[in-house]
Amino acid sequence: MATTADFRNGLCIEFNNDLFTIVQFQHVKPGKGPAFVRTKLKSLTTGKVIDNTFNSGVKVTLARIEYRPHQYLYKDETGYIFMHTETFEQTSLPETLVENADLLKEGQEVQIIVHADTETPLTCELPPFVTLEIVYTEPGIKGDTASSTALKPATLETGATVHVPLFITIGEKIKVDTRSRTYSERAK
Repeated sequence: MATTADFRNGLCIEFNNDLFTIVQFQHVKPGKGPAFVRTKLKSLTTGKVIDNTFNSGVKVTLARIEYRPHQYLYKDETGYIFMHTETFEQTSLPETLVENADLLKEGQEVQIIVHADTETPLTCELPPFVTLEIVYTEPGIKGDTASSTALKPATLETGATVHVPLFITIGEKIKVDTRSRTYSERAK
């Protein structure tokens, strides 16, 4: 058991018969009335983000979750197949549990979040940035834009499409932010 004073980003709690991780929280002490804590909670089972307000000092049940390192191997009719990097055990996850599955590349390292009490996988997290090669994009022509932030669609080696600046060409490797699915920079 923990109280609202123990809240921090990334903490996993049991709330409304579901597992949630705290994305954002703010302690509020108004001039009149009791203190409270505003939170944004992300469900680990559905991925939905909800807003909730807790009264200050309320007890919440902490959930034990583990981040286990895995390597993506391949996809088949059962789902995505991952291998634990320390024990070499293979795990199959359905597509619903893999966030941004179209940014996964064979051999890529990921973290699978597992509920430690029941040993059930909850979700698969990609690293914050992945390096992928561009297989198709239209050529950008100088003077094609009225602003300095012109973007064009580009298809990556995994089949995903992201918007990139006009100067990016076919065959270049770029870094993609997996949280926002946006172009970050050219890979070095």
